[in-house]
Amino acid sequence: MALSRSAVLLLALLLAFFLAEAANKQELSGVAAVTEGQYHLDRAGGYGQGSLKTFQCGGECSRRCLHTQYKKPCLFFCNKCCAKCLCVPPGFYGNKGVCPCYNNWKTKRGGPKCP
Repeated sequence: MALSRSAVLLLALLLAFFLAEAANKQELSGVAAVTEGQYHLDRAGGYGQGSLKTFQCGGECSRRCLHTQYKKPCLFFCNKCCAKCLCVPPGFYGNKGVCPCYNNWKTKRGGPKCP
């Protein structure tokens, strides 16, 4: 009788482990789908100043700042830059060359203002 209880417990633990792994793989595939290039494009088929409307800045900045450790400052400055440039570079980091206004706006010290 004790053997059958331990076998049932072991099977239940294995089932829970496999379900957790399946959920984790499904969650990771959702993140990969977002990063594969679902970015804004302007009418000419590229990125650049004016490729967004002001109401789109919040969503694009949320995407841009998703993986940062400093979400509040990232969102604050990204929204500020987006309001001025109407552009947010693709990806979570870098790629600023596709949006020159966003890339060239500097702080008083000469560092980048936009994340």
